[in-house]
Amino acid sequence: ASHNPWEWNALKLLDGRGEFITADDGREILELSENPSFAYSPAAELGTLRVEKGFAAVHIEKVLALDLVDTEAIHKAGFTVVVDGINSVGGLVMPDLLYALGIKNVVCLNCTPDGNFAHNPEPLPEHLAELCRVVQSEKADLGIVVDPDVDRLAFVDEKGKFFGEEYTLVAVADYVLQHKPGNTVSNLSSSRALKDITEKYGKSYTAAAVGEVNVVQKMRETHAVIGGEGNGGVIYPDLHYGRDALVGTALFLSYLARSGKKCSEIRGGYPSYHMVKEKIRITEGLNPDMILKKMEQLYHDHPLNLEDGLRIDFVQGWVHLRKSNTEPIIRIYSEAPDDLLAKKWVREIEEKLNNLAGKS
Repeated sequence: ASHNPWEWNALKLLDGRGEFITADDGREILELSENPSFAYSPAAELGTLRVEKGFAAVHIEKVLALDLVDTEAIHKAGFTVVVDGINSVGGLVMPDLLYALGIKNVVCLNCTPDGNFAHNPEPLPEHLAELCRVVQSEKADLGIVVDPDVDRLAFVDEKGKFFGEEYTLVAVADYVLQHKPGNTVSNLSSSRALKDITEKYGKSYTAAAVGEVNVVQKMRETHAVIGGEGNGGVIYPDLHYGRDALVGTALFLSYLARSGKKCSEIRGGYPSYHMVKEKIRITEGLNPDMILKKMEQLYHDHPLNLEDGLRIDFVQGWVHLRKSNTEPIIRIYSEAPDDLLAKKWVREIEEKLNNLAGKS
């Protein structure tokens, strides 16, 4: 499922609008499935099956029809693009999208959709050495990588350097806000660079709890024109309320073509924040909620957000603490203008968490 290795396959459940079900919906489904009085029908009598093909083409057509997708400018730019399809569905749909956008020079990397991932499928720098090398050898303008279900998007610039997964949404939002000013939303663990860009255009940024369904809910509440998550997830409501690497790619390429800038120049125009992600294991039997409550008391003199764990805001950045729903760990995310400061905050937080866990 998503960016996990194939042995961790799973289901993603969508509602009638094509959006992820809420936590309440999920609990209701589990309760129904565990109810011993539930009447199960034989498999042969479970509804009907209808097979329809061609939805990838329909999706691409809808992306191309968006006002801010400029296929003419993209075609005239004559881009060379390398796409890493991770040997999943991205290997089918991403090259088709690029050709439909008018790009003739498409270099396909790992685009055999057999499910045997050529590298760790999470689009992080340490997994993209091959893509960076091919971008340089092909003298490409851009490298694109998606995760297996094509809802996360990351770029490599023309120099073969990682654009920054956190900056995918920032760059796309910058382009959208230039033409359609409005509010934005990302989750509490995403870069503050989106807030900076939004306020530059005189609009409001809102942070939501981690999770696509929470971001979507907050986007609806604030009438956001774009939103998403710092893991490369772009949500553009003019198309639909879901993370979508296709629309993110089309909007970014439109920005690249219209601006006349190189990919590295676009990235260089944004505040350079550094993010550190760590986790600390909690001894079995300890209550992570109680530990986070004590951390809240320790940092009571700082601006705090308790919507999803504990986020502590500092003048130059922030630290976000979240308990895992699947492991006995507390995740620590930190962002600051330089790597040393972000790591310093993480070390301080880890020390306090360890002390609290020991006292508990």
